[in-house]
Amino acid sequence: RPTRSVTCYWLTRQPEQTPRATLLVSLKGKETSNYELEFRTKSNEIRHLLVNATTRRDAESNIVGVVGVAQDVTEAVERDRAVGAMARELRQLVDTANAPIFGIDVHGNVNEWNDKTAEITGFTKQEAFSKPLVSTFIVPKLRKLVQEILDNALRGNETSNYELEFRTKTNEIRYLLVNATTRRDAESNIVGVVGVAQDVTEAAKHDRAVASMARELRELVDTANAPIFGIDMHGNVNEWNDKTALITGFSKGEAFAKPLVSTFIVPKLMQSVQNIMDNALKG
Repeated sequence: RPTRSVTCYWLTRQPEQTPRATLLVSLKGKETSNYELEFRTKSNEIRHLLVNATTRRDAESNIVGVVGVAQDVTEAVERDRAVGAMARELRQLVDTANAPIFGIDVHGNVNEWNDKTAEITGFTKQEAFSKPLVSTFIVPKLRKLVQEILDNALRGNETSNYELEFRTKTNEIRYLLVNATTRRDAESNIVGVVGVAQDVTEAAKHDRAVASMARELRELVDTANAPIFGIDMHGNVNEWNDKTALITGFSKGEAFAKPLVSTFIVPKLMQSVQNIMDNALKG
């Protein structure tokens, strides 16, 4: 049976340094420690060995070979590779998520900025990275509050469902509903904060438009040139505009929560007015 070189028969090629080169160096008297070999087994599996290559000498100190003392690190290597693959998958998940995800380090500077955040704000990851989140991207009126929320998260006190107003690159405002989660390293030391958000801009604009309309209607009722008053289900006053106050002499504060019929209607009409009110309450 022909003799086979150990490096050809048992060892797989390493990208940094080939096993043959390592062994040749040891045969020249230069020993090598803690280099990783991939051994091919008889069943064509791969075993990962961490090897110290020691020069072997005879009684006259002539180099006669190399001895390798190894540690089988196959399980650790495979675990590390599995963790690495999972980390890459999580990285891709974060980057391509359909929700804005951003983060800061302990100094408040951006160190996470996924594709959706870039799309919403108009700032690329490169433009956002290492910038102070609060002073760069948050509208001035909310900076103090947002800073407090982030500071709390950096102390381990997380916050959910708070609304941020992000300033975009074109100076528009985007409304994000954010969960601020404390970020920790492998030793559970706090290293930053991650925000996972929902873009609620359209809903926020709608709510603000409705609120604005309500304020306008409120002002219209209060300042109308006709008396406007109302009651609740129990017949007590809950609407009393300025004109009604002017005509009756009773201010809104004096009229509110008083029974309309018995307080403000003349006795001879109380029953008929009560009937009208009761019918209106029935629809």
